[in-house]
Formats: sequence, C-alpha cells, structure tokens
Amino acid sequence: MIAPMANITIIESADPRAVADWLAGRLGGARAGAITIPGGSTPFPILAALIDRGGIDWAGWQVWPNDDRIVPEDHEASNTGKIRALLEPAGAAIMPLAEDATPPAFTLTWLGMGPDGHIASLFPNTDPKVDDPVAIRRLTPDPLPAHAPFDRITLTIPALCDTQALVFTLGGAADKRAVFEAAMRGANDLPIARLLGEARRRGIPVTVFA
Repeated sequence: MIAPMANITIIESADPRAVADWLAGRLGGARAGAITIPGGSTPFPILAALIDRGGIDWAGWQVWPNDDRIVPEDHEASNTGKIRALLEPAGAAIMPLAEDATPPAFTLTWLGMGPDGHIASLFPNTDPKVDDPVAIRRLTPDPLPAHAPFDRITLTIPALCDTQALVFTLGGAADKRAVFEAAMRGANDLPIARLLGEARRRGIPVTVFA
C-alpha cells in the first residue's frame, strides 16, 4: 500500500476547453518534445479544443498512445488511428506502439483511468510491476471489455513514469474519482495505486481533472 500523496493537484469541473488551456500552458513554451496520450472517449474533444485554440507548434512533437488495441489503424477501435487523424495534420509525428519500440522520456504523460483502476492497458489481472524491465508489453485483459474485445499493446509503469509530469482526465465520473482517491490514500493496490506510488517515489507532479 502507498501512503497519502502530497504531489497531487485536483481540479474540479473542468470542461474540455479548460483542460486544453492547461495543456497548452504546459506544452506551448517548448519547441519539441514527446507526450503520451490516452484513448477512449474523453481525450478527443480535449485534443480537438487544443488544436482549435492553437499555441503549440506540433511539428517538433512526437505523440505516443498510452496503449492500443491490436487492430489495424483504420479500425474504429484503434487509438493510434484516431490520434493520427487529429494530430498528424497539425504536424505531429505519431508513434505507433510496437514491442521493439523505444519510447523516449516524455514531457507529459496524460492518462485516463477505468472504474477498475486500470491505466493504459494495465488491467488488474495483468499485475503490472513498477520495476518492469520492458517499456512496452503485449497482453490480454481478463475479462476482455465488451466494447473492445481485443488484445492490447501498452506502455508499462516505468515507461509511463519516465516523464516530467502526469495528468489524469477522469471525465467527471464519480466511480472513477472514488477509486482514484482510494489509491491516493493507499486503500487499494490497483494499477493506478502502483503508478501513483512510483510517481511519488520519483517526485513527479500529478494533476487530476476530476
């Protein structure tokens, strides 16, 4: 279990534009870097708002998905395909996950979280390790989510935590917030709790849009 954490800032009731403003403030002063971003329904309205507001020269940036389903990029379940459709026209280099890829140190790791405490495709049944010797793993969630019943490829906890900062978007879901706050208190040992513990150990600041 982890002890309560002091390096977490929780921001209440932020809409996509407010999150986009925060991201632009974090990234806009840099000419180049690498970020990793989540899939799912929450990030894409935020990304669209971020592109619409401007202020980031995407030509210098690599964008890595946190994880993806093992499907072609033109499949509706592909995170990489959706990220590419939004950010490649803006100039970003989109970096699909592969088991032999070497992710960089990230300027920012942006994550979502499931109600079961999973982050990226590190589900509870996968028993993710904070000292995993590899940066990218292929794995199978159990049970497979009904809306996306596919094998996954994912960044591991060490790769996600090789970053200057962590940001979570929980989408205003009360069940997710309860799981997150329990992980903060050390009340569970879910993947989110393990990642937060590693972030604390490394001194990484964490911002949460609840």
